[in-house]
Amino acid sequence: MAAALFRTGDRQTMKANWLAAVVLLAVSALCSAQDKGLLSPKPLPALANPSAPNLPAKELFGRAVSAAKLPAETVGFYSKGCLAGAQQLPVNGPNWQVMRLSRNRNWGHPDLVGFLERFSRRAAEVSGWPGLLIGDMSQPRGGPMFTGHTSHQVGLDADIWLLPMPKQELTRLEREQLSSLNVVRADRLDVDPSAWTEKHLAVIRAAAMEPAVQRVLVNPAIKKAMCRTEKGQWWMGKLRPTAQHNYHFHVRLHCPPGDVSCTAQDPVPPGDGCDAGLDWWFTDDALNPKPSGGPAKPPLLMKDLPTVCRAVLDAQ
Repeated sequence: MAAALFRTGDRQTMKANWLAAVVLLAVSALCSAQDKGLLSPKPLPALANPSAPNLPAKELFGRAVSAAKLPAETVGFYSKGCLAGAQQLPVNGPNWQVMRLSRNRNWGHPDLVGFLERFSRRAAEVSGWPGLLIGDMSQPRGGPMFTGHTSHQVGLDADIWLLPMPKQELTRLEREQLSSLNVVRADRLDVDPSAWTEKHLAVIRAAAMEPAVQRVLVNPAIKKAMCRTEKGQWWMGKLRPTAQHNYHFHVRLHCPPGDVSCTAQDPVPPGDGCDAGLDWWFTDDALNPKPSGGPAKPPLLMKDLPTVCRAVLDAQ
């Protein structure tokens, strides 16, 4: 229902339609794309012993409020590393707005910031949307986060909402409270035809076609929908089915050229991914996985990260 409001071509009613959609999305329990933020989050208390060997690394990186004044460098792997010399994506641009500002996660390697600035223009061109709503990128110095992600640690990952950017600038409160658009059916077996549009397909296709993009993480239902019309395309293999991701898609860039500290991810498998491997995602084992019964995975410690990450934390 909310998606239909964005299809109108009547400029005089666009703002009213947007506000109506905000109300629909805010009150719907199905549209909690991310935890909502706070206008004035409480500062975290100081750590009694920041050098304690058993202190989770997220306690340190989650308290960093500014970038390390070092040359830009991605250190380690996407899910086990840190980021030096990060740049902050401006909260507003010609074709983008950053969401959940209270999280302070709109930082990335300069390659990622430049990519998002360029890609937001391209996305607007192929979809007709005013632009993109940008979710989490990385923390100011990368590293593990308190909540929400295992990856996003080296400044090369970004979440892009499936809700189009409105023409007007969102208020700070709207950026903290507004939820994205769920484009997947409640049974998770396919996309919701009342929400999923050709414009969503066009934006994700454009992302996958970008040479700098290593992979795009999407909900399996989105992959299934795109296999119906895009099967056999060279870029389809970049679309990797991943649980959740029904309110946003996740773009991951290749390691920057010449950055020897960055650990590359294995290339995506050959083929378009529209095969039996995709079918597994719609089995009961995938949709309703049984608890492992084992202990929870322990959080990363500083000793688990590349040694240079200590210098990244300690830098001015």
